[in-house]
Amino acid sequence: MKRIFLLIIGFLSLVLGIIGIFLPLLPTTPFLLVAAFCFARSSERFHRWLMSHPVLSPPIRDWQERGVIRTGPKLMATAMLSLSACFLFLSEKAPVAGKATFVIFACCVLLFLWTRKSA
Repeated sequence: MKRIFLLIIGFLSLVLGIIGIFLPLLPTTPFLLVAAFCFARSSERFHRWLMSHPVLSPPIRDWQERGVIRTGPKLMATAMLSLSACFLFLSEKAPVAGKATFVIFACCVLLFLWTRKSA
C-alpha cells in the first residue's frame, strides 16, 4: 500500500514538475525532487529513468549534490513571473485580492530562488 501511495505521489509530482516547465507560477524543481524521493522508495525502474532523463535530471542532481539552482532557470522564472505580473496588472478585470496574492506568491518564489546558490 505504501509503495502504491508513493508511486501515485511520484507521478503527480512528475506531472506537476513537467507542467511547471511551461507555467511560470508552478515551480519545477521542488516537484521533481518530490518525484525522485517517491520513486527512490517505490520503484527503482522509475527512479533510474528520472535520474537519467536528459532534461529532468539535471536540476535534481544539482540540488541533491550541491544544493544549487542553475542561473538560467532562475532568470527564466524571474522573467516569466515578471511577464505574468505585467499581464495581471494590465488586466482591469483582475481583482485586487488576486493581484495581491500573486505579488506575495511571486515574491516568495523569487526570494527562495535568489537566496539559493547558483551553478
